[in-house]
Amino acid sequence: MGFAIAWFVLLAGVFFWFIVRPQRRRVAAHRAFVAALAVGDEVVTSGGVYGTVRALDETSIDLEVAPSVVIKVARGAIVQRAGAIPTAGEAGDD
Repeated sequence: MGFAIAWFVLLAGVFFWFIVRPQRRRVAAHRAFVAALAVGDEVVTSGGVYGTVRALDETSIDLEVAPSVVIKVARGAIVQRAGAIPTAGEAGDD
């Protein structure tokens, strides 16, 4: 009986170490990233939309996706800063 409890505790510890801790770190890093966004940053949304931040408020971001085309997205939908956005010729679409 004692062995079964020890095995369960060990399994729970391993689960926490390999699953829960890394997820918490990713969430904390994403929150810090979103909090550090500024007007003019080029970003990518979770839906794959590239754009430039034009305005920020507590819950949303105004994102310019084309000249004079601004959409409002949730802050949490921003997943990363955009590098150089490849054009059709650079993307390797042959």
